[in-house]
Amino acid sequence: MCGIIGVLGKHEVAPLLVESLKRLEYRGYDSAGIATVRDGHLDRRRAVGKLVNLSDLLVHQPLAGKSGIGHTRWATHGAATTENAHPHLSGPVAVVHNGIIENFRELREELAAAGIHPETETDTETVALLTRLHMDRGMAPREAALTTLRKLDGAFALLWLFDGEDDLMIAARKGSPLCIGYGTGEMFVGSDAIALAPMTNEITYLEEGDYAFVTRVGAEIFDESGRRANRDKQVIDAGSVQVEKAGYKHFMAKEIAEQPAVLGDALRNYVRKDGLNLPDGLDFSGLDRLTLVACGTAFYACSVAKYWFESLAGLPCEIDVASEFRYREPPMPKNSWALFVSQSGETADTLAALRYSAEHVAKTIAVVNVPTSTMAREADVALPIHAGIEVGVASTKAFTCQLLTLAVLALKAGIDRGHLSPEQLAAHLETLRALPGLMNTALGTSDDIARLAERLAEAQDILFLGRGPLSPLAMEGALKLKEISYIHAEGYASGELKHGPIALIERTVPVIVFAPHDRLFDKTVSNMQEVMARHGQVLLVSDSKGLATASEGTWATLKMPEVAEPFAPILYALPAQLIAYHTACAKGTDVDQPRNLAKSVTVE
Repeated sequence: MCGIIGVLGKHEVAPLLVESLKRLEYRGYDSAGIATVRDGHLDRRRAVGKLVNLSDLLVHQPLAGKSGIGHTRWATHGAATTENAHPHLSGPVAVVHNGIIENFRELREELAAAGIHPETETDTETVALLTRLHMDRGMAPREAALTTLRKLDGAFALLWLFDGEDDLMIAARKGSPLCIGYGTGEMFVGSDAIALAPMTNEITYLEEGDYAFVTRVGAEIFDESGRRANRDKQVIDAGSVQVEKAGYKHFMAKEIAEQPAVLGDALRNYVRKDGLNLPDGLDFSGLDRLTLVACGTAFYACSVAKYWFESLAGLPCEIDVASEFRYREPPMPKNSWALFVSQSGETADTLAALRYSAEHVAKTIAVVNVPTSTMAREADVALPIHAGIEVGVASTKAFTCQLLTLAVLALKAGIDRGHLSPEQLAAHLETLRALPGLMNTALGTSDDIARLAERLAEAQDILFLGRGPLSPLAMEGALKLKEISYIHAEGYASGELKHGPIALIERTVPVIVFAPHDRLFDKTVSNMQEVMARHGQVLLVSDSKGLATASEGTWATLKMPEVAEPFAPILYALPAQLIAYHTACAKGTDVDQPRNLAKSVTVE
């Protein structure tokens, strides 16, 4: 969600802060601000809306100084207003914060008893006020920040800057990512390596509970118990953190088009000529159950994978939304594994579910796009999906790479459990190897979809249908459309149509049907006929065999290449994404940064 940047530099930092915040725009935000120290004096500028508003403000009200912090805020406590925007300033203290301070109301009562009252609706201001209170009572900045830190409950990444201290930032991390970058006579702090990439390629990720005193000489890092901690420095590849549109109108369009290439990268990492290439310690043979946990699009990837693990490996699977799983505290057999999927590897609910499961199951597996993320570090086994940076809030290439990685795992389980023969494995791997080429063909439908989207953009409600592993894809297609076009959409298993949703069918409700010509095709067509009998407008997405059999009476069709079972969802994800993308373009919505949404959800 929110983005943090801090710089102790050699030059004026305001331009650096704004430029770094621009690199974090993909995370989602509704206000932004920076604070600097110049000649010992702390000052700030804040603006609501896009960063261009902050940039305009800085033209008219420049902010000098070679030490500064910045923030892009996604509103949680309090509306998106200038007053609620970060940095929060109280006397000699400026604070930026990602996450939620859960006990801020109790802390406000403590402050009120001392005669200090908030001026904003935010939980973050409490941190600045408490730190100021401790400094008013004679504490130095370091002691005041640590005393405040020990009072906080919740999940947070925090960065302090102080009046009179142009060579000190204090950083703390609990449940929300934060990293430190190293320069020559300069130091940097960021919530994301992307923000630091133009300034440094050497970074250290703070671990859970860490805090750090950062000066231009370096960083002193301490663990939660206050012991000095040695955290590894990592060199980041500049090419891995590029965030350019490369000539595309939107990042989402670029990332949809990149899918054949990134899927090929994932295949090269996990599939060799002679079979699978997976980390040691993944023997599914004696496993009783696999639990799959995720949120949003990653949850739908898990929902598809459940079909694969059960059909290809005979492995019983349980699947749950992370936000429900973590509070349900389900019983988990010791002889089971738990698998967690997250694009960022920092998703708050999924991370909490992983930590719960680590105490109850034999092994935890993280399927993530960021191999340095918290989930990757804390799981027993981490599998990167190799999608590269995904900037568009609506996940596209990360989804298909998640599916590919899960498919490979399901095949490994099938071999380990004797459910698949070597010959069957070879056939399935051939299907996976063919997918990048089939995706290139599917991308050729983009212009046709753009024309259909002109009509879809007029709808108020749209339904998606699919059967088998295409059923979760129908839900994912509906989610994509909701996220970026703001059209109400729902996805259903086709067989559920008669159990309620068919009441919604009328001429003004388009129904998008994903139906490759597979063993379930006739069942799906029967459901489609029920829609058309009630004057529903069907868009049938199928292959040449399916269209030859069932296109009569449909409003429109989209032709997909033929793909062998059971991996059609990976291919059919492309038309689902393109339908959402072109419909949003037709409506004129903000495709890459849809309202109210954030890329990395690090709060509950």
